[in-house]
Parts: sequence; structure tokens; C-alpha cells
Amino acid sequence: MSASDMVVRSASLDDLALVQRIYRHYVDTSVATFDEAPPGHAEWVRRFHLATDRGLPFLVAESRGLLVGYAIAVPWRTRPAYRHTVEESVYVGPSAVGHGVGRALLDELLRRCVLANVREVVAVIVDSGGSDDGDPASVALHRRCGFIEAGRLTRVGRKQGKWLDTILMQRSLPASSDPVAS
Repeated sequence: MSASDMVVRSASLDDLALVQRIYRHYVDTSVATFDEAPPGHAEWVRRFHLATDRGLPFLVAESRGLLVGYAIAVPWRTRPAYRHTVEESVYVGPSAVGHGVGRALLDELLRRCVLANVREVVAVIVDSGGSDDGDPASVALHRRCGFIEAGRLTRVGRKQGKWLDTILMQRSLPASSDPVAS
């Protein structure tokens, strides 16, 4: 797989079965997510609409006709004052890790967040090894994309028999050329 083979595009409802398969891998084999059971199709439809009904990006990456990753931005919190802040998630299919898929997805997600008048993007990264650096690949990706560490929540999740921390990373975005709603 090469960057020239990859296309990042808006997700459709037809993509959700493959998105679900990618996410299931991480639910079943890692602590990258605190979900302990893979969400079903109805939950993925809900997540799809949670993003897209608000004009937020839900993206997929394809290489040679195969879906190899996805990224989504959803509201950070429900209170109106948080309306310009989102939480993002990026997941890459296991066979595509290390091929620039995560970077392509996150770069495009950030670009589209600017267009959606998002001002702050938050990433919640599970500390998979008990170190101060969290999941090294995810932290490195976010740092390369301009995120800074904003905090740590200790022992907030338990999965695979161990207590886990989360690292909060944040990226401020410039205002889009469109008027920002107050």
C-alpha cells in the first residue's frame, strides 16, 4: 500500500459494516478502546448520525478498493457551550498500520473540522503500557498533527485485567473563513 493508492472520503451508511469490523479488532484484541463488546450495527448508525447530522466529519480511507481505516469527530459534550469542541477517533485496519493511513485520516479530519467551525479537537488516548507516554503510536501521530498533551486521567478504565489511564491531547484550530455562529 502506498499513499498514492489511498483515498480519504466521507463515510456512508454502506461503509459501516467494514468500519465495525475494524473497530471490533481493537475491542477484541487491545485496550485502545474501553468498549468490552463490539457495538452492533444500530450503534454505528447512531454514531454516524451523531457526527454527520451536525456537519462533523466521519471519514474512511480506501486503498485499492478496500476500506483500511476510519476517523470520526463527535461532540465533546452535550452542553451548548461546548458546541465548538469535538472528540476525534482514528482507527486503522491491522494490515494497514504503518502505511500513513492514520496520518491521512487525521489530517483530513482536522481540515474538515475547520470547515465545520470546530475550534478545539480532543483526543482521548488509552495508556496501554502504564508509561507516561500512552499508546506510543497514537501519541506520536497526534503530536505530528499538532496536538499537545492537555492532561491525564488515572485509573479510569479497567480492561484485560488491568487499570488504565487516559491521556487527553488537544489541538486548537484556526477559525474558518466562514462566519462562526455564536
